[in-house]
Amino acid sequence: MSENDDLQIIQSDAGLIADVRSMIAQTREGVARVVNQGMTLLYWRIGKRIKAKVPGNQRAEYGNEIVATLSRQLVEEFGTGFSVKGLSNDLPRQLRPDFFRTLLHELMTARTRVKEIDKDNHDPPIQ
Repeated sequence: MSENDDLQIIQSDAGLIADVRSMIAQTREGVARVVNQGMTLLYWRIGKRIKAKVPGNQRAEYGNEIVATLSRQLVEEFGTGFSVKGLSNDLPRQLRPDFFRTLLHELMTARTRVKEIDKDNHDPPIQ
């Protein structure tokens, strides 16, 4: 879906309420995608910053202390999404060297599946 698709006014035979519902659903999906992308990037950036702070030979114990201290300070200001559990669930994955290779593979697989679904949902060309 291109940027211009988001700006189109839907006018179908289904009627006004159906068209407005479609526009609301479309916008919600777009917002959710943007928020998910932003949060993924944020946790990656936090993980990289923590990794830069923690020396390689002190990763486990010292890293846990850093995350716990950081979490206590962030929860006060930004809420429970930055609790030790919240940070611990996301950060270690970003610190693994194979994270981006795995992520790229997952994205390419999803892209292929979407293309296959899209192809299956189209009527064959009329001859």
